[in-house]
Amino acid sequence: MRTLHAADAVRPGDGTRIAGGAVLVEGRLIAAVGPYGELAAPGVRVRRWPGTIAPGAVLADGRDFLEGAYHPDPREAGELGTAPLTGDALAKLAMDDARWGASARRGLQRLLARGTVRVGGAPPSRPAVREALRRSGMGAVAPGELRAGEPATFAVFEEAADAGSDTGPRCVATVLGGRLVHRLR
Repeated sequence: MRTLHAADAVRPGDGTRIAGGAVLVEGRLIAAVGPYGELAAPGVRVRRWPGTIAPGAVLADGRDFLEGAYHPDPREAGELGTAPLTGDALAKLAMDDARWGASARRGLQRLLARGTVRVGGAPPSRPAVREALRRSGMGAVAPGELRAGEPATFAVFEEAADAGSDTGPRCVATVLGGRLVHRLR
């Protein structure tokens, strides 16, 4: 099925901005990028997003993020909190492969919620973490320009509510290889 992701704007990554733009996705690939009015067609599913569609972010050192920290399960929030644990706090935990894999999956979800579409750096050393990364699809495709024939991998960002904010724009949705893998609403 073809899906048209429409937004206030599209920044394909080549320095241009398409107001009222859209990205047409067919399977795992981008079929077209352009103004919504030119790409809309009968029988195409339309997803409308507030903000701007862009290639997404790359985390330079995914191994450190996924293996240098424990990302707590929400059920552990009362005991461990919700922030990633590192250093002495991490060393105190009894970590086995299953727990590392679950932590990596939660860490990857955090990244997707930030609009990260790829992790770089050395591959993880733990098999469970490597498997979580492989299954996520984040290591499989590199972001580049949004253009026909390229993998349908991108993020949608709201405009920052406060231009002076250090948190930047909020990620509304993340698409990896044509699959919607994160949605804010």
